[in-house]
Amino acid sequence: MDDLNVTAEEHLTAARASAHGRSAHLVLQEPPLRQTVIALTEGTALDEHNAPPAASLLVLRGGVRLTAASGDVELTAGTLHPIPQERHGLLALSDAVVLLTAVND
Repeated sequence: MDDLNVTAEEHLTAARASAHGRSAHLVLQEPPLRQTVIALTEGTALDEHNAPPAASLLVLRGGVRLTAASGDVELTAGTLHPIPQERHGLLALSDAVVLLTAVND
């Protein structure tokens, strides 16, 4: 079992050391459920991509902006937000760690 606080710190450290400013770790894969910790340094973005059938984002550290055609949403630590069913992206407003939960077909 993963301790999300420890995992968040480890991957934030790894993201800070990475030339790309990010680090990710798959913490749970029980099809169709998948959970991934994603760490991003301030200013790092995940480019626009398609949404899975169902997904949510839980901010563990820092702040992020979820971008989508339907409107951008700024999220801070402790916020749980559904991922819109459209192409979307993610921008770290500060060094941040999120838990992405996705249900795939």
